[in-house]
Amino acid sequence: MEEISNFPLNPEPAEEETLQSQMQESTPDRKSMRTTKPGIKRLILSLTVLFSFIIGFPFLWKSIEIYRAPLPFDRIESFSSQLESDPLHFPCRFQAIFVGFDFSASRGLGPNDVAAAITHKMSQLNPNSLRCGNCGGGDYDVSVVIDSGSSCAQTEGSEARCPLKCGEVVFGGKLSDEDFDEMLKRCLGNVDGGGKGYSVVVFNGDKEEGEVRAVVGKYRHAWVLGHVSEDEAVSRTAEIFARVFMNGGNEGNSIRSEFMPVGADGRIVLSFSLLNAEPQDWIYDWSFHEIDKTLLQPVIQALQPIANITVESQVLYYTPKSSFSYWDDIHGSHIFSTKDLPFFLNSNEWHLDTSVAAGGRSKVLQLVVYIPSAKECPLQLELPNGDLSKTNGFISPMWGGVVVWNPESCVKDLESKDPDRRVISPQNLQKLFEVLMGQLRQLLGLKSDNLYVGQSGAYILLGSERGFTEWELDVLSGKHVCFNLHSCATTLGSLSRLVQSLPRMIIIDEIGKQVKFSLEAAKFAQSYASTGIYNASAVSSRQARSLVENAFFHPSIMSISYYSFEHCFAIYSPFFLPVTMHVILAALREWKRYKQENRKYLAWKAKERIVS
Repeated sequence: MEEISNFPLNPEPAEEETLQSQMQESTPDRKSMRTTKPGIKRLILSLTVLFSFIIGFPFLWKSIEIYRAPLPFDRIESFSSQLESDPLHFPCRFQAIFVGFDFSASRGLGPNDVAAAITHKMSQLNPNSLRCGNCGGGDYDVSVVIDSGSSCAQTEGSEARCPLKCGEVVFGGKLSDEDFDEMLKRCLGNVDGGGKGYSVVVFNGDKEEGEVRAVVGKYRHAWVLGHVSEDEAVSRTAEIFARVFMNGGNEGNSIRSEFMPVGADGRIVLSFSLLNAEPQDWIYDWSFHEIDKTLLQPVIQALQPIANITVESQVLYYTPKSSFSYWDDIHGSHIFSTKDLPFFLNSNEWHLDTSVAAGGRSKVLQLVVYIPSAKECPLQLELPNGDLSKTNGFISPMWGGVVVWNPESCVKDLESKDPDRRVISPQNLQKLFEVLMGQLRQLLGLKSDNLYVGQSGAYILLGSERGFTEWELDVLSGKHVCFNLHSCATTLGSLSRLVQSLPRMIIIDEIGKQVKFSLEAAKFAQSYASTGIYNASAVSSRQARSLVENAFFHPSIMSISYYSFEHCFAIYSPFFLPVTMHVILAALREWKRYKQENRKYLAWKAKERIVS
């Protein structure tokens, strides 16, 4: 009781301040420290939501991924650069055989000198020798055989027999051009070595034999008969090599020099149409299947390496022309001139493109036989010089050709009420299709007639029952191989740039395989061309172009999934960006709060250690 009574009930002010300070020191400041460890439940929950978004992002990206088959971009670039830097050339061997000449006695020239003269003349006649598809790229392989009768000399590497064993046959008997062509084929049968061998045989005759006759055969040789000088023999030989065998006998400013490629799919559709302008006058029909078997099938087989050709035919009625004609008393017929040709074709009435086979990317050539009405019969085409056309037809480049055929009797049967039905005779049909085949040759860039007039004279061009001679097919193959390969390289380059510029473009495996096979076919075409295999090179180049065209125009490549990454971000950001931002901000805010509370706890622990 004494101790209690001794404790002051009312402490002094100084003692009260001391007591309060002790109580404040024992109580922590809640703003600067805390006595309990901060919880991590809210932090774990926030980070879990954030990591779930991060982990789910690859799955979202995978779900919108576009499949792209790998394309050989390096090989495409290398192929295009190679074609530009190193144009494609075919190896050609030229053999000149002079029978009855003695260059050494008259000019002091040997076979090598004559070969050099022919090569120089060929370079002058063919300045574009470095263009794609030409022979040798300007470096001509010319061999010469000189058979004077008493002696025979030849250049090294010449494969012709020396002396020539068939020389005595030429002047000993009278042979037709066709028989002489076959005889030279047997005589020069082993001239062809590596690549294609072209031969020109010049037989020097007496002055009494008349004019010089120069003929180009249907194989790969030509001959000149008659009395010619050494210079003329060299000039004619070089001209045949450079202008005929290498260039097809075309003039640069002629319409025949225009090149017509086949369709992008390697096909040509020959659409033959028989047009009856006025069925009330007469109705003509034709036996097309007979012509197809006898005349068209050999042509199709000859052009098979260049194009896959299909044939169709139709007979149309009420097909008047768009141009007008006038009666001419001098010629005794109705006349339409070359000025009227652009208006002759009546696209409103001539419904020619009706075939299902003509669809797609095939090249369609319209070959039309037009039968005029009775009021315009006979109908003749007048040339610019005032003469009448012998074929009575014309061509439209890249479209086709038209032949106007007048019936033998232009008198209409007025007594008959029924239409006068007739059939074109086989003889007339044969003549018509010979004209149409000539037009087809013109459309393909060859001559339609059998005569070539050059600087050294005129040359007769023998025809072939297939419609195209072997040397003409070589010219066509060279042109088409070059065009197909350059077209293939252009399309491949366009596809490569398109794919690389659109990262979201769908490239399926089929497109990748087509591009790969196209490059392989192009390489095969180049390999075949370097060895002189024209047919295989033409087929491979056609396949290369067709494959890359199919890849470029594949239906899957036209998908709407061409959108870029920016477009994809613009579509998905309104859905995911607000939520993602709130989750990230919440996780950052919770992490900041945890660090702040943890510092308070650590400050209290430190103070407790000091006090104790």
